[in-house]
Amino acid sequence: MLKHFFIALATIAALALPAAAQNASEIAKVRNGQSCPGCNLFQADLAYYDADGIDVSGSRLRQSDMQLGTFDNWNLRGANLSVANLFGVRFNSSNFSNVNFENATLVGGYFGASNFTGANLSGANLSGADLHLVRGLTQGQLNRACGDRTTQLPGGLTIPRCG
Repeated sequence: MLKHFFIALATIAALALPAAAQNASEIAKVRNGQSCPGCNLFQADLAYYDADGIDVSGSRLRQSDMQLGTFDNWNLRGANLSVANLFGVRFNSSNFSNVNFENATLVGGYFGASNFTGANLSGANLSGADLHLVRGLTQGQLNRACGDRTTQLPGGLTIPRCG
């Protein structure tokens, strides 16, 4: 009986813990132009930021604000960019393989010769985005996202219209 009480108490205590918040020192590292693979960059403010060649592969960038930034040659392989704001970004020659873009805003973004192999685009808004040079993008990925008539895609691919 006492064993069950302690198990229940431990479960309640674990549920009461707050979710992993952002790590300010890791965000500062990236803002200073340093790579930070596997970092907790939750809700990072990288709006209007300009940096080249940073590795944040496997990092948590959920709900980050990256709007109107320039992020050429970034490695984001396996990163979580769900619910992130990437409005008007520039990501030329970047690696988005296996990135989670679920419910992210990529409106008006430019993605140059970036790699989208295995990226999760479920619920992502790609209205006005320029993806015509990207590699690894499939119709199946696009079927779970939405865009508009100005969304530019590689030849032969289409995207459902946002409601």
